[in-house]
Amino acid sequence: MNRLFADQRIRFLFAGGSAAFLNWVVRFPLSMFMPYAAAVTLATAIGMVAGFFLYRNLVFHGSTRSLWLQIRDFIGVNIAAGIITVLSALILSSGPWWPDAYKHFAPGASHMAGIGIGAVINYLGHKAFTFRKSPEQSQPQCGS
Repeated sequence: MNRLFADQRIRFLFAGGSAAFLNWVVRFPLSMFMPYAAAVTLATAIGMVAGFFLYRNLVFHGSTRSLWLQIRDFIGVNIAAGIITVLSALILSSGPWWPDAYKHFAPGASHMAGIGIGAVINYLGHKAFTFRKSPEQSQPQCGS
């Protein structure tokens, strides 16, 4: 198991999957006392906070970029991914493609699909911006 988690990509999938699962699961109780769009939005925010700490502590702990730059970029990437998640869930859940017999599955399935779409945006954004290595870390050391 330790060997498996030595791979950063596996840790990224585990951390992101855990945050996405939390995002999806927490939406159900939130929907009991708030509208669907608000529940998806709040669930997304909860997943984002969990994701930052999981990514920073389990996946990208070697970065020397300042915490504030990481937080700023994480928020920016996650705002973009969060908007895409919410819009995807809303569009997919309200489409005419749901047969009447399956309409009760639309909110949960659509939210899950929206999270998946947002996860792709998250991965690409965090790899390119949030947790990238600082220029000093990326340059080979001369004379070493």
